[in-house]
Amino acid sequence: MSNPNEVPPQQQPGAQPPRQGNVPPAGSVPPGYQPPGQQAYQPPPGHQAGYQAPGQQTGFRFEMPADRPRNFYDAMPSGGFSGMFTVPQMPTELKVAYWIWLIGGLLGLLGGVIGLFGAFVLLAVVPGMGLLVLLLVLVALALSAAQVILAMKMKEGREWARFALTIVAGISLVLAALNAGAADGRGGGSWPGFVISLVATVLMWLPNSQAWFASLRGRF
Repeated sequence: MSNPNEVPPQQQPGAQPPRQGNVPPAGSVPPGYQPPGQQAYQPPPGHQAGYQAPGQQTGFRFEMPADRPRNFYDAMPSGGFSGMFTVPQMPTELKVAYWIWLIGGLLGLLGGVIGLFGAFVLLAVVPGMGLLVLLLVLVALALSAAQVILAMKMKEGREWARFALTIVAGISLVLAALNAGAADGRGGGSWPGFVISLVATVLMWLPNSQAWFASLRGRF
């Protein structure tokens, strides 16, 4: 039987009050412990780190190529023109685009040489018109030669060559309009060549082509 006058014993310094429930004493909380009702979120089964749900994925970002040529030799095909008709492992879209650019460039060179003779004849008959046609032919020749070189660099995985070929497609549009104007609309200009260049440009920017260029990024 307890004595009502009995004084409760005093707690010693450093003593901990009695614990209630499942709360651990202060200073003894294990790493990662969280009170009930505050458990950390557990990802569902099969969740992968870095995964983004549909609708939350980052869109395509336009970036300038970082593998720009540093000198003249970087802009020339590796190993020269001997591997012109050799195509490495790449998506079908890029293979088709490469053959379009290559064959179109070679045909452009052939047509430019033939056009030179016609420009010289026209220059003797109508000097003003002949000079304009000669200038357009020379530009087309330079563009065709650049197209062949850029196509060969594109198949090496150079992103700057893909950007340059896209610009070539834009220039071919301007040349088609100028040729059509010089011919007074009778010859149709170079519109078929522009359409073919446009198809090749679209093929270079399809998702499979994008992934192939991204896989080679940083190797140059």
